[in-house]
Amino acid sequence: MHKMVIIGAGRIGSAIIRLLHRSGRYQLKVVEQNPKLFESIADLGAIEKLTIERSDVAHFVEAMKGWHAVVSAGPFSLNRTIAEAALAAGVSYFDLTEDVETTAHIRKLATHAKNGQIFMPQCGLAPGFIGILAANMVSRFDRLDAIRMRVGALPKYPTNQIRYNLTWSTDGLINEYCNPCDAIVSGQIVQVQALEGLEHISIDGVEYEAFNTSGGLGTLCESLRGKVRALDYKTVRYKGHHYLMNFLIRELQLGDVPRRELLKQLLEAVVPITRQDVVLIFVSASGWRDGVLEEITEVRKIYHQEIGGRVWSSIQITTASSVCAVVDLFFEGKLPQQGFVRQEEVDLQAFLVSPFGRPFLEERISQ
Repeated sequence: MHKMVIIGAGRIGSAIIRLLHRSGRYQLKVVEQNPKLFESIADLGAIEKLTIERSDVAHFVEAMKGWHAVVSAGPFSLNRTIAEAALAAGVSYFDLTEDVETTAHIRKLATHAKNGQIFMPQCGLAPGFIGILAANMVSRFDRLDAIRMRVGALPKYPTNQIRYNLTWSTDGLINEYCNPCDAIVSGQIVQVQALEGLEHISIDGVEYEAFNTSGGLGTLCESLRGKVRALDYKTVRYKGHHYLMNFLIRELQLGDVPRRELLKQLLEAVVPITRQDVVLIFVSASGWRDGVLEEITEVRKIYHQEIGGRVWSSIQITTASSVCAVVDLFFEGKLPQQGFVRQEEVDLQAFLVSPFGRPFLEERISQ
C-alpha cells in the first residue's frame, strides 16, 4: 500500500481522506493542529492521527518520515513550510493552492528533488483539472488561436443578494479575488487585475457573469507561451455578485492586504456555507484543423451528491477527486518521477479512467 500523509482534515481534507480510504490502496496518516477536526473522520478505521502543536518545518518533517507522499490540504499559507519539510523528508508533495507566489517557491524547491520525488502543486479544480482539460483540447488543433477557461463553484439555490455561499476556503477565495492574474494577450504573457474583464455568458438558459481571478491558469501561460494568441481564466458567478464584491474589495478597500482578515471575518459571519452546490466547468478553444478555423467547447456541471451516506458538496467532490487522481497516477508511474510536475503534463484519458476520475467523465451529472 502507498503511505500517504494528509495535512488538514477540514472540508476538503476530510473528503480526500475518505476517497483514499475507500479505495483500499493507501495507508493514511492525518496531521492536524485542531484535534476537533478528527471527528469528521472518526468513523474511518485504520487511520493514524497526529496532532501537532506547531506548524514549523521540524514538526512536519517528523510527521512525514518513513512515508511516501504528502497532500497539503490546510491553509495555503502553510504550503511553503510543508513543501520545505517534504523536501527534507524525501517525500513527494501535492497541494491545492492557487497562489502564484507559493507555486513559484515550490518550483524552486523541486530543483533539489531526489530521484522518485516530485513536487506537484495546484492539484484541485482550478488550477488542476481545468488545466488538464485545456491541455487536452490544445492537442486537438494543428495551430492554436485562443483558449477561454471559466469555472464556478456556485450555490444551487442562491437566496442572498450576493448570490453566493461559502463552499471552500475563505482565504483562498479572497486570495483569488485580490491578487494579479496571469493571461496571454496578443501572444504576450501579461498580468491583469482581479475583478476586471467582466463578461456575461449564458449556459443552458441560465445567465452568469465571469471576471478575472488569480491563479486558475496554473502554469499554462508559461507552457503555451508562443503557441496561442489569447489565453485567460475567469471565475463564474451568478449575475449581481461582481458588483457587491467589487464594492467591498475596491470601494471599501477590504482587499488591501492589511484589511483582508477583516474581509474574511465579515464573509464568514454573514455568508452561510452550503453543501448544495454545483461546479460549472466551461473551456472554449479555437484554432485551425485541416486548414479550417474551428472552435471546440467542453462544458461540465457537477452537482453535490450523497457518497457513503454523507452529502458531499460538488467542490469537495471535484477538488478531492482531482488531487487523488493525480496522486494515483504518480504511484502508477504515469507521471514524471522527479522534480516539478505541471498539471498539463497529466494525460486527460488516464486521469478520467483512474479510480478517482469518474466525477469528470460525463458532460452533465445530475443529482
